[in-house]
Parts: sequence; structure tokens; C-alpha cells
Amino acid sequence: MARKKTAKTRAPWADEVGETLLVRVTPKASAERIAPERDETGALVLRVAVTAAPEDGKANAAVIALLAEALGLPRSALAIVRGETARTKTIRVAHRR
Repeated sequence: MARKKTAKTRAPWADEVGETLLVRVTPKASAERIAPERDETGALVLRVAVTAAPEDGKANAAVIALLAEALGLPRSALAIVRGETARTKTIRVAHRR
């Protein structure tokens, strides 16, 4: 999956990301996007829409690539630790400082 190379700009919510990130995924969307939301405790939850289908890990790979780009991190810094086959996922973030 080829992505356009753009200037590395971090998302406005990127500084709020801790060691883990809760993500709600919508596969087979018409466009890729990330919408930050708050849960009932005020924690950051990201709604991530990807165009990839949820088969053979394609949607998971697209989610990791999209989040890595938004956070300004390499894809290897992100890993799904819970919800590999579910729409709600917990992603571990290894920050570079």
C-alpha cells in the first residue's frame, strides 16, 4: 500500500498519547481518517477509519501505518496488544524521546 510522502506533522492530540492507546476501528471506509474522542473517564479514544478490508491483517496494518504517521513515529513503535480481530483495539506506543 503506497502512501503519499508528506511533511512530518504530528496530530494535535499526539502529545496526549501515553503508553497505550484505545482505538475503535472502522474498516472499508470511504476515506482514511482519525477522529479523537473522550470516553466517560475523559481518556483519549481514537476513532480510526481505514479503507482496507478486515482480512489477512490488512486493516490492522493500515491502522498502524495511519497512527504512526499521525504520531510522527515509525510503524515499529506501535503494536496491537489487545483486539487483534476486534474493532476495539489497545495499541502499545513506544515513544522516541
